[in-house]
Amino acid sequence: MSRVIVGKKTSMELLIIGLLSEGHVLIEDIPGLGKTLLAKSLAKSIGASFKRVQFTPDLLPADITGFNVYDQHSGQFIFQQGPVMTNVLLADEINRTIPRTQSSLLEAMEEHQVTVDGKTHFLPRPFFVMATQNPIELEGTFPLPEAQLDRFLLRVRLGYPEQDEEIAILERFQTGDPLQELSSIATPSEILHLQQARKKIHVSPAVREYITSLVRATRTTPLLQLGASPRGSLGLMRSAQALSALRGRDYVLPDDIKTLAIPVLAHRIILREEERLRATRPEDVIQQIIGQIPVPVA
Repeated sequence: MSRVIVGKKTSMELLIIGLLSEGHVLIEDIPGLGKTLLAKSLAKSIGASFKRVQFTPDLLPADITGFNVYDQHSGQFIFQQGPVMTNVLLADEINRTIPRTQSSLLEAMEEHQVTVDGKTHFLPRPFFVMATQNPIELEGTFPLPEAQLDRFLLRVRLGYPEQDEEIAILERFQTGDPLQELSSIATPSEILHLQQARKKIHVSPAVREYITSLVRATRTTPLLQLGASPRGSLGLMRSAQALSALRGRDYVLPDDIKTLAIPVLAHRIILREEERLRATRPEDVIQQIIGQIPVPVA
């Protein structure tokens, strides 16, 4: 992926963590920072099928899940697959469509299946959703409901590149497209094997207690109206297992939990109104909680 994307090492690592954890990633940033290129690079690197949906206000749920069409020759309804039937799905500008269409992804993301006219269709495995979201200050956006935000394992922000990185981008794309020359180094079946291997990464009782202490602290702090759910605890554990594997370890360290606490938990909490007026960020609250919870030393 680094042969195409300049910089953004942390963002690429978080994407791989999401893939190995069987989760999904929400990328929140302004247009033009390479979010689509990032998704295409990941899909091509693992030899996976890739589809992209541009979310617009008139997009319908059937445009994502698929629909049944009556075939006059056979006299039967035939299921026309939607773009969700793929390994890597890029849901571009997901907060530009209406909530009804946004929620059509919920079943696919959580249960890896879609139901159309009462019939269930299973999705290919692995199934990985990368959704991009414009800042809510931009026109024509519909905020994602909390239930759908909670379905995303990680939230990632790319940010502007440094000047030397932007110069490198111009040089790299001046005479060609590096994505066209990118070859796969894995297969979807190998990714499934790695997802199973990730589950065997050891999580000690002390680390499990540390995870639950962090998550439970979000439910008791006076700064928040709503804390993280047990899905947040599971997500923090699974993503920490994937990070440990990427770092070459077969056990999770408390530092792994601290590294991933903000990407995993910040989008699952709701600030109190007075804290929003003070311009407090969810990331600031998570960082404060990290500093308050004792870290296990053995």
